[in-house]
Amino acid sequence: MDTLLIYLLIINALALGFMLADKRKAKKNAWRIPEATLMGLAVIGGSLGAWLGMVLFRHKTRHPKFFAGIPVLMLLHIALLLWLVPKIT
Repeated sequence: MDTLLIYLLIINALALGFMLADKRKAKKNAWRIPEATLMGLAVIGGSLGAWLGMVLFRHKTRHPKFFAGIPVLMLLHIALLLWLVPKIT
């Protein structure tokens, strides 16, 4: 259980950090972080961090795969945790 919590904290912090970095790069017209990387972090457990990045930094909010996909991923992750946690405790 502790390992899962640590993993989720790290992956969500990474997703949030990548969203911030990409937003800063977008403002400077610099090389950008690929959308596949941002979405990939959300898929592997960083959906909360990606969503917070969208809200806090107003980033990727016009892209349907982000404004619709990230909340769906969060709901799936919550459902998975509700199913998984009782089995591993």
